Amino acid sequence: MGIELPLFIDYLKEEKNASESTVNSYRCDLKKLNQYLLEHGIENVRNVTATNLNSYVLYLENQGMSTATVSRNVASMKAFFHYECFRHTIDEDPTASIKAPHIEKKLPGILSQEETKRLLEQPCGTKPKERRDRAMLELLYATGMRVTELISLKLSDIHLQMNYVVCRDGDRERVIPFGENAKRAVDQYLKDGRKALLKEADSEYLFVNCSGQMMSRQGFWKLVKKYAAKAGIEADITPHTLRHSFAAHLVQNGEDLRAVQERLGHSDIATTQVYLNMNAQRGRFA
Repeated sequence: MGIELPLFIDYLKEEKNASESTVNSYRCDLKKLNQYLLEHGIENVRNVTATNLNSYVLYLENQGMSTATVSRNVASMKAFFHYECFRHTIDEDPTASIKAPHIEKKLPGILSQEETKRLLEQPCGTKPKERRDRAMLELLYATGMRVTELISLKLSDIHLQMNYVVCRDGDRERVIPFGENAKRAVDQYLKDGRKALLKEADSEYLFVNCSGQMMSRQGFWKLVKKYAAKAGIEADITPHTLRHSFAAHLVQNGEDLRAVQERLGHSDIATTQVYLNMNAQRGRFA
């Protein structure tokens, strides 16, 4: 029997409006906890004690998991048992005394504005793939969206005449404006690139690969690496680096922090405030 997840998962989706990625993280963490409890003869959630859960945290640490991963697992179990208390399935919360390991937050690396310019200029040819790559890089930097959001965009999400895109994260969506550079790049891709990549296929997705299928995270990650090397950027960057750079450059140029928060889709403005400490011109923290 063990931990019963369906009701908790429904609660996350319907009451907390959690994103799909968040729900999947909770599900994965709690399934591992459930397996551990069952292996130790605990088959009812009422019988779970703080000692059991502290032992599980120690087990995760001994497995060589990172501090961030262990901390996330603690957060998952706390959320679950808090919910069970709310439902009166259990009388006391066994996670009340459980503390997550301290995480030293690493400040995200960013590109300088000059490095960003060089990166965006790399796919400069007229081949369908180059049109697509330029459009993806320009749109990613112009909106600050997550890579998953970028590759999941559908044709109906992009509104070139009004210069905005509708970005979705699970059941939540936000409207993000973009400038002329991104507009021009996407327009050229739609006119001269997408149809050639699709060949005779059909797709609802805005960005497609050479097989006419939705772009993958791994595929786009490789593109970023390739163009960063061509641009002479020595730092080890990822697609997320462009998201951080977008936010840091906006803040440096005087954009209101709440507006940046809305564009990024941060639920807590404290997450956005980290960009106040960046020196975007030099690509490092002041």
